[in-house]
Amino acid sequence: MHAESNNIQDYLKKSEAINYDHELIVSKCLELKKGMEEEDEISLIKKIYEFVRDDIDHSGDIGAQEVTCKASEVLESGHGICCAKSHLLAAMLRFFGIPAGFCYQKLCSGQEGVNRKVLHGLNAIYLKDLDRWVKLDSRGNKPGVDAQFSIYEEKIAWPVNKERGEEDHPVIFKEPNPTVVEVLKRSNNRKEMWAQWDLGLRDLFSNYE
Repeated sequence: MHAESNNIQDYLKKSEAINYDHELIVSKCLELKKGMEEEDEISLIKKIYEFVRDDIDHSGDIGAQEVTCKASEVLESGHGICCAKSHLLAAMLRFFGIPAGFCYQKLCSGQEGVNRKVLHGLNAIYLKDLDRWVKLDSRGNKPGVDAQFSIYEEKIAWPVNKERGEEDHPVIFKEPNPTVVEVLKRSNNRKEMWAQWDLGLRDLFSNYE
């Protein structure tokens, strides 16, 4: 994988979706940081990652129909789909000046058969001490899914199976995909969202191919 931008500051910016100055995000970030050593950045990243992974539900896992998009919405609602949770993880890390980007996969849907491809969103985090990017998947674990914090090997929710036509997009994006953000923002429920979800997949992987 490679970064979209060579300017690490691009991975620290605030945006409409990555609104890390929102009072709820500020409060939660300060709560999680309390009592931690100032220089222990890796432990802070792990703590924030595990909070988003474990304490924020995946909307599909709990049957929530509300669609969240902004980082603050995900935190306030307590749930989001994979891409929405990646917005929250990036926002909380960027609050602390930790560079966070966005990654995407084209995966086979387990629910609708292997011929249907779906978009999955996760993050890449830049570790200053190691001078490298690592992927973190905050989707949320369940039977068959065991994503973990790891700085030396990739432990994401779904490693791609190329024989099934699955792909990792090689770019670490500095901002969430705008088509994905637009679909999340305009969907009144998850049924509406899934009806349009292929737009994000085509936008990302058609341009890449």
